[in-house]
Amino acid sequence: MSNLALKELLYKMADDLLVFGHRNSEWTGFGPLLEEDIAFSSMAQDKIGQSQALYQLLHQLGEQEPDTVAFTRNANQFHNCTLVELPNREYDFSLVRHFLFDTADALRWQMLMQCSYTPLAQLAAKVRGELRYHTLHANTWIKQLGSATEESIGRLQQSLNELAPYALGMFERSPYEDQLIADQIFEGEKALEARWQQAIEKTLAQTQLTSPDWKIQTPHLGGRVGEHTEHLQPLLDEMSEVFRIDPGAEW
Repeated sequence: MSNLALKELLYKMADDLLVFGHRNSEWTGFGPLLEEDIAFSSMAQDKIGQSQALYQLLHQLGEQEPDTVAFTRNANQFHNCTLVELPNREYDFSLVRHFLFDTADALRWQMLMQCSYTPLAQLAAKVRGELRYHTLHANTWIKQLGSATEESIGRLQQSLNELAPYALGMFERSPYEDQLIADQIFEGEKALEARWQQAIEKTLAQTQLTSPDWKIQTPHLGGRVGEHTEHLQPLLDEMSEVFRIDPGAEW
């Protein structure tokens, strides 16, 4: 089993979840409904907890402590897709991003339940329940607002069209893709992307929204190799502010 291939997979998953968890946490106190305020806060907490578990697996493979890895790297050292680092903007934007990301995330974890690396397969089975709520929440609101008023449908459609290229960046191929597949660690990004598109289109078919033509989209790539938007570094600076004041502090 290639440790380099496994570490690359763990890093991109953990970084996705840490950055997106922080973005979701920014809705705390600002949700359009109290219920949504609580929902996004809860999902943010889940994601950050999952990222910590992945960083712990990396630590067991020889990487630094989870807090050090999470809070001391610069943007060009992060492996998250650019989709998760974009600022929240209006609720429709965050809801569509939540739908696109969490559909893929749940499918990725589901595939990893068959992973040959036992600690990752065990973690995948453990987080399955949390992910079921995340996808239920996303699908419920997409179906409701995607079939409600002309304004809600229009807003969701605009966000969907805008986010489509960034969403495809989730499936940027790993340089170790063939090794991951050969070692039965992960079936690969191509297989995940195909399942994701089917799931996305199945949900959108139950609304008045139009699925993007994925074949003509130009994926927004680079995040997996440290090429990010201007939005990531300020987010990391804010996220690590307390840790950097006293890295050795115990809470």
